[in-house]
Amino acid sequence: MQAPNQPQSPRLLPGVKHIIAVSSGKGGVGKTTVSVNLAISLAKTGATVGLLDADIYGPNVPLMMGINRQPDIDGEKITPLEAHGVKFMSLGLIADENTPIIWRGPIVGKVIQQFMVDVLWGELDYLVVDLPPGTGDAQLTLSQTVPLSGAVIVTTPQNVALEDVHRGIEMFRKVNVPLLGIVENMSYFLCPCCGDHTPLFGEGGGLRIAEAFGLPLLGQIPLQPEIRIGGDEGQPISLGDNEPARAFANIAQQITDILGESAQAMPEITFA
Repeated sequence: MQAPNQPQSPRLLPGVKHIIAVSSGKGGVGKTTVSVNLAISLAKTGATVGLLDADIYGPNVPLMMGINRQPDIDGEKITPLEAHGVKFMSLGLIADENTPIIWRGPIVGKVIQQFMVDVLWGELDYLVVDLPPGTGDAQLTLSQTVPLSGAVIVTTPQNVALEDVHRGIEMFRKVNVPLLGIVENMSYFLCPCCGDHTPLFGEGGGLRIAEAFGLPLLGQIPLQPEIRIGGDEGQPISLGDNEPARAFANIAQQITDILGESAQAMPEITFA
């Protein structure tokens, strides 16, 4: 899984200070929800933020950001769209929404590389990359193409999700990508009437996996109808002031504290 020796080429994304991968061992754990709300929470701190939807087979970022139109072309470069203070790019903005993406791995990797090369990201403090679930070509391509500041692993509390988290963590370690921590999504049901917390999918799973690998548990996001509604309507929950929004804001603050200016000292990674 190590990158082969390749001829040197100019560093990609020289104007981006930190590139953060958001990943999950399996689908359905709310990885894109975390990616979108993390990007918005970082932007609310005053940072300049981009969001790359690298989930090629399920590009849901346009829906959650509330904009789905063709991006403009400036010469040979694509201008990313912007919503909620975040620049973003997704295959969902280009491909027909009713057409399935039936591509082999090498094509997926090439598309992700093109999103790095052909999109006018400009100067960014953070580029959040929403990866597809699992440990496949997209993860490997990204880790070999750009210097990742770190990866955030999203899980839910139940054992069936935690089992896949082990594989995701080991994959990033094999390709020498720092792990920033664990986000436990759907940690508990937050009753809209009485405010009680009910652990529908068990509890403590995110903390156990974090402690097992010596990683911080960055946050626990509740299961709340407003999170789903906000994503469906293009108004993510982090735009408001409520318990989930404060949880995402705390996650964003922890990540900025962990990263500091570490990306400035990272070696350049190039591809042919």
